[in-house]
Amino acid sequence: MPIRVLEDDVIARIAAGEVVERPASVVRELVDNALDAGASRIDIRVEAGGQRLIEVADDGHGIPAADLELAFQRHATSKLWSADDLDRIQTLGFRGEALASIAAVSRLRIRSRFRDEQTGNTLLLEEGQIVERASIGSPPGTSVTVENLFHNVPARQKFLRSPLAERRQITLLVSRYALVRPQVRFTLMLDNRESFRSSGNGVLADSLVAVLGRDVARDMIRVGPHPAIDEAIRVFGFVSAPATHRSDRSRILLFVNGRPVQDASLGYAVIQAYHTLLMKGRFPVAVLMISLPPEQVDVNVHPAKAEVRFQRPREVFSAVLRAVRATLMEDRGSASGPGGSALSPRVLVNDATWQESQSVARKPLFADEQETDRAVPGSPAAPQRPRSLPMLRVIGQIGASFIVAEGPAGMYLIDQHAAHERILYENFLERQEREESMSQLTLAGETLELPASEASLIVSSQGQLRAIGLEVEPFGPNTFLIRSIPAMLADHEPREVLRGVLEELERGQKPGKSTLEQRLIRRVCKQAAVKAGTVLGREEMQGLVRQLERTQSPLTCPHGRPTLLHMSAGQLAREFGRH
Repeated sequence: MPIRVLEDDVIARIAAGEVVERPASVVRELVDNALDAGASRIDIRVEAGGQRLIEVADDGHGIPAADLELAFQRHATSKLWSADDLDRIQTLGFRGEALASIAAVSRLRIRSRFRDEQTGNTLLLEEGQIVERASIGSPPGTSVTVENLFHNVPARQKFLRSPLAERRQITLLVSRYALVRPQVRFTLMLDNRESFRSSGNGVLADSLVAVLGRDVARDMIRVGPHPAIDEAIRVFGFVSAPATHRSDRSRILLFVNGRPVQDASLGYAVIQAYHTLLMKGRFPVAVLMISLPPEQVDVNVHPAKAEVRFQRPREVFSAVLRAVRATLMEDRGSASGPGGSALSPRVLVNDATWQESQSVARKPLFADEQETDRAVPGSPAAPQRPRSLPMLRVIGQIGASFIVAEGPAGMYLIDQHAAHERILYENFLERQEREESMSQLTLAGETLELPASEASLIVSSQGQLRAIGLEVEPFGPNTFLIRSIPAMLADHEPREVLRGVLEELERGQKPGKSTLEQRLIRRVCKQAAVKAGTVLGREEMQGLVRQLERTQSPLTCPHGRPTLLHMSAGQLAREFGRH
C-alpha cells in the first residue's frame, strides 16, 4: 500500500481519540476550560451516560466574539505562548486540542458572551465544521452542548461502557473537582435528576461532606498545611481515622497544584503512613492537596492530563508520608489526652479501653458454655444432606480462630470463619432456590446519606439487592431508607450491612467473573460468618463441624480459600520419627 497523507477529517478523528476517550473526558475538558475562565458556578447536565447529551455551563469571563471561531482550530489556546511556558503551567488546560477534538466527534453548540461585551455569540458545529453562526443575548459566561457523541466513530461507540458506568465516572470526576475547588458551586444533573451539588462556599470540609457523605466526613482528620523538609512543598487536606477504611485505594484522592492526578507512588506514601494502624487489605480515605512550584512539575506527560512527573519525586513522596503520619500520631495523642482531639470532633479509643476490649474478646460468648449443645450463633439448622467429610470429633481451639478435630483419617485443622462462610453460603442458595424469604425487616426504618456516586450504585442495583434480602428506598436526595436486611445479618447494624454491600458494588463487574448477585451473596455470608478471634465453646465448635461435614463443597469457602488442613496419621507418625 503506498504512503499518503491522511485527509484532515481523518486526522481530526484520530487526534480526538487521544483526547476524548469517553463521555467523562468531554466533561473533564469542558470543566477545565470553565475553571480556567474563572467560573464560580458550573452546571453540568448529562443524558444517557453522555452519549446523547453533555452540557456544561459556567459564569466565567467568556470568549471574545473575535476569538470564538478560532477556539475550534486545533492547537489554538490562550493559556500559553511559547515552549518555555510548558515549564510553568498553572492552568488546567494548555494544549488547545479539547474543543476541536470534541467537535470532530459530535454535534456541538457553544454559546458565549465575553464579560466586556454587550451581546453573546453562538456557533453550531457538526463533525468539526461550522454550520451556523449567530449573535444572541446571554449573560457573561460560556455554555457548551455536546450531542450524539461518537456518532461518526462507530468503533469508539461500540466499546463504550454502559450508561450506568459512564454516569458513575462522570459523578466521580465532578466530585473531585468540588474538592479541589470548594469555592466553585458545582451541580450535576443526570437524566433530569440532580445527582450532586456542592455549596461553593470555599470551605473544604463542606465539600468533603458533599463528596464522601456525612458519616465518613465526620471521621476525617485535618492535615496541615504541613511544610516538608523543603518548605516549597506543602501538603494539606483530610485523612481518615484508622477506624474508617475501605477495601481498595479508590478513596485516596490526590491533587497537585489544583489538578486531580493519579500517582501510584503518592498513593503508596499515604498507605505507608498508616503502617501498623490498618489491617492488611484495608485502605484509608484521603483527600490531599500537594502544592509546589509549577516549574517542579511536568503536567504534559499524559493525554488525559491525569498523571504528572515531579522534578524531585523523593522529596514529594517524603512530604506526603511525613504529613499524614504526623497527623495520625498527633490525633492519636490528642484523643488519649485531656480534652480530646483539637483536630477533629472524634474521640479515639485510648490504650486502656483497647486493652479492656481485648480482655472482653477473650471471654466466652456465653456465661455457661457447657449448658447445652448449640451451634454457632446465626448458623442454620444442620443440613440434611449426605456426609461429605468423615465424622470428626472436636478436640479444641487454637488462637480463637482454628478448630482442632480428629477423625478416622487423622487430624483436621479447621478455619472457623471460612467453614462458617461455606455453611451459610450453601444454606443461602438452598433457601433462594426454595423461594423462601431472605430478608429481616428493620425494627425502625434507618436512613443513610450517601455520596452521589454511591447513591447511583444503589439506585441501579435494586434487583440484586432485593435478591439478597436487602431492601432500600429513596428518602430524599442521595438518602435511602433501609427497610430490610438479609435475615442472616439480623443482629448487625443495618447501616453497616449496606456499607459492606456498597464496597462490593463499587468493585464493578469484570468480564469472566461471577455475577454481581453471586458476589453479593458471598459478601453477606462473609459478614455473617463467625469471625477469627471469637472464642467458641466446645458445643458451638462441634455444631459448626457437624454442619460442615454435610456441605457439598466442604474444602473451600465461597471465595476459594481452604476451610481445613488435613494431616493423616501416617504424616503425624513421620513427623515424630515413628517411621
